[in-house]
Amino acid sequence: MPTDTLPRQLARTRRFSLGAPTHPTVSADGRTVLFLRSRAGDDPLTRLWALDTDSGEERLIADPAALGDAGQDVPEAELIRRERARVSSSGITDYATDATARLAAFALGGALWLADTADGTVRRIPTATEVYDPRPDPAGRLVAYVGGGALRVVGADGTGDRALAEPEGPEVTYGVADHVAAESMYRTRAHWWSPDGTRLLVARVDNSPVCRLHLADPAHPARPPRVLRYPLAGTANADVGLWLLGLDGTRTEVRWDRTAFEYLTAAGWDGHGPYAAVQSRDQRTVRTLAVDPADGATRTLAERHDEHWVELVPGLPVRTGSGALVDSADLGDTRHLTLDGEPVTPPGLQLRTVLGTEGEQVLFTASAEPTETHLWTYDPATGARQLSSVPGAHTGTRRAGTLVHTARTPDTPGPRSTVHRAGRPTAELRSHAQPPVLTPRPELLRLGPRELRATLFLPTGHRPQDGPLPVLLDPYGGPAGQKAVRAGGWSDLISQWFAEQGFAVLVADGRGTPGRGPRWDKTVFADIAGPALDDQVEAVHEAARSRPGLLDLDRVAIRGWSFGGFLAALAVLRRPDVFHAAVAGAAPTDQRLYDTHWKERFLGHPDEHPERYEASSLIGDAPRLERPLLLVHGLADDNVLPVHTLRLSSALLAAGRPHELLPLSGTTHLPTDETVAENLLLHQLDFLRRSLRR
Repeated sequence: MPTDTLPRQLARTRRFSLGAPTHPTVSADGRTVLFLRSRAGDDPLTRLWALDTDSGEERLIADPAALGDAGQDVPEAELIRRERARVSSSGITDYATDATARLAAFALGGALWLADTADGTVRRIPTATEVYDPRPDPAGRLVAYVGGGALRVVGADGTGDRALAEPEGPEVTYGVADHVAAESMYRTRAHWWSPDGTRLLVARVDNSPVCRLHLADPAHPARPPRVLRYPLAGTANADVGLWLLGLDGTRTEVRWDRTAFEYLTAAGWDGHGPYAAVQSRDQRTVRTLAVDPADGATRTLAERHDEHWVELVPGLPVRTGSGALVDSADLGDTRHLTLDGEPVTPPGLQLRTVLGTEGEQVLFTASAEPTETHLWTYDPATGARQLSSVPGAHTGTRRAGTLVHTARTPDTPGPRSTVHRAGRPTAELRSHAQPPVLTPRPELLRLGPRELRATLFLPTGHRPQDGPLPVLLDPYGGPAGQKAVRAGGWSDLISQWFAEQGFAVLVADGRGTPGRGPRWDKTVFADIAGPALDDQVEAVHEAARSRPGLLDLDRVAIRGWSFGGFLAALAVLRRPDVFHAAVAGAAPTDQRLYDTHWKERFLGHPDEHPERYEASSLIGDAPRLERPLLLVHGLADDNVLPVHTLRLSSALLAAGRPHELLPLSGTTHLPTDETVAENLLLHQLDFLRRSLRR
């Protein structure tokens, strides 16, 4: 390992995710914790394990290598799920259990496998089609799965495989989440069992109204292009409905005003019946509906409005054991947890995620300080209580008195998952993730009148008398992403690596980034470019003012990916007086070419507000380029389509503006190939050195 460079190690370890435990599930009695993990920090093959909370000992439940299916082709639906979830491992990448967690189901190479987590036996179950998203019923007698676009069930003994709903056309699926649900609403599921295991609530998706796009691989022209159903901003969405399907063949449609509320943001089935949350196209109204399982009629449990957009919080809505509705409310400058519409968390504590309920207790994460996310619980008898204390990013799951607490803290190289059970010693889900070859040393800053949260990385051993350093801004800088946090993630390692190459690296979270409350979030409404860029300018100037003589403001570069890539290109196009070079990776340059739900949330419908889309797009700015710009894009990216970068490059060429373009063949939104990922960082370094040389 000592001969490793950080770029090589980042690539081989898939950004240090390999070997780390993920997806913990606690059994009904609290005595077993299931989880996924590979054997080593450079092993991409993920296996299913179990931890005994009495003894603290681990058992291997299912090993894809031993099952003989690790190398089989993966169904396209599963590949799409992995890409949306940014999954970079192979083997068992997801699983589901019955109510007790004794039976675990997973798909491997398109086949269905069932594991008895108590005795360790693993069986392959014959099915009529390839298998996607298998889920046992609560009693563990049947498994529902998606195959060929149909929602099917098969007995846990391998008998009775049959379709409960089959697609009526080639663009119809049952049980598969539509594009915007998975990418923008945190809803990756599309079928849910009833508690008694006799019926299912299933999403039906008709993609025929959606734009038909083609994503080809220029490096393999003999291969046919991949057809994408991608709802571009301002165009038609998929037609999404819900059906109640009985094991006896009965079918009942769930009825609501789908013209007024075309987005299905969440659904489920608990002890109080099926439920759903639906949202209007303008995203200013969300209704939570109770569904009558007898006839599919719905009634409104709650309705929320916002003049900008109603924020969707992961894990919501959900109900407690007594049926109280757990949701959120943006009141003033705080995003509260609510119970039957009443706020139950204090002002200033920003709700981030609801992790689940047990009885009347709610487990959730929240931030009082945006650089930290803590684990909290709410109980009507005792109120809200913070469970974590060390600064960092905390999450967890809890059941039957057993808590799995996962923490990312500044002093640890990766996440640490500990298991807490009353009367038992604390156990740990051991991590085999590799320790990084360098240690990040971020200095946390608050910059300017807006107190922008930022981190500053300097080369090891740099002294004031060594002179000012060229500056590299390394932001994400937009909605849904923070980088200036006290969590010790892989992005800090990249920032520190660039610092070791002779840069002062500044990472700043500006307006619109999460964790600072609804007013902060919504300052980017109608303009996602101006506030984000202004805050990066303010950050570099304020950092230079607070560290006299350290930052060379005549040599300032910026790099970023996705929204960060957009921000980097925006910076050199509109503020060349501040930024002297940029690396823009997978940048959404034309806002009309991104999906409906995400883009219309901030900019509205493009037919109604074309000026907003024009002001936040980069194509028209191409003639203004006067600084070095490196554009990078994966040609297989189905999130930010390659057309974004290609159109900007064409506009730059037409305007006679020199720039560099690096297309990555076969690469999706984030590079996973080791060679590509390693050499991409080295190429960026070379570009930045060339561009800032004076």
